[in-house]
Amino acid sequence: MNTLKETLRIGVLRSLLEVKQFMRQRESVVFTLFFPVILLFIFGTVFKDTIAPGVTFSQYFVAGMIASGLVNTGFQQLAITIPMERDDGTLKRLRGTPMSVSSYFIGKALLVTILMIVQTILLLFFGSVVFDLNLPTDPMLWWNFTWLVILGSACSTVLGIAFSVVPKSGRGASAVVSPIVIILQFFSGVFFVFTSLPVWMQQFAALFPLKWLTQGMRSVFLPEDFATQEVAGDWELGKTALILIIWLVLGLLVSIKTFKWSRQ
Repeated sequence: MNTLKETLRIGVLRSLLEVKQFMRQRESVVFTLFFPVILLFIFGTVFKDTIAPGVTFSQYFVAGMIASGLVNTGFQQLAITIPMERDDGTLKRLRGTPMSVSSYFIGKALLVTILMIVQTILLLFFGSVVFDLNLPTDPMLWWNFTWLVILGSACSTVLGIAFSVVPKSGRGASAVVSPIVIILQFFSGVFFVFTSLPVWMQQFAALFPLKWLTQGMRSVFLPEDFATQEVAGDWELGKTALILIIWLVLGLLVSIKTFKWSRQ
């Protein structure tokens, strides 16, 4: 019990340091927190069409951007920053401290959670003020939103840590990770209505968590009858939860097995 308590304590302390370091990097703050808001403003201004009765493209896009934000703040950021920390010796120095791998993971997970909360609040605020986004009034929808964010953040975090061993260096990490995220965003219905994409793209996207996260978020922010516009004619929330849990478990196992403090 004492070991678990100490692991959690060190993990929380590490997360506070992670947040401080993040806030000192202006480029990261703008790209991570405000870039989705900028995209919302651009797409919401350009595409004003109604894609279904009572559903504007802006409302559809907000749901996708919240899901995509989980990938940006979790998978993309960690898969890029961890190789950089490995190259500059940060991880090697941490290895010589009482910090365990679990505490390091906890620190990263809490950082992702904090950033995701801030990013989501910004998206919902600007979406409501600028594009008249209709926020849910049903408590059950907010419950669905909560577990989607928790599962999505956890899944994105462990997958980012797992993928961080793929880039050969911190300098080239962005070139490896960013294209993958962009492709998945296009294939998963973030920038386009999912059912308007070619069938093979839909099938490919269904293999990855982002497609299911975007669909889950649409169930929160779009009218119930919009479910008939989905591929299966249903929100498939049970299937969404199952797939996210599977990816979470796989990502955690791979993270634990492959994580390295240094290249050697």
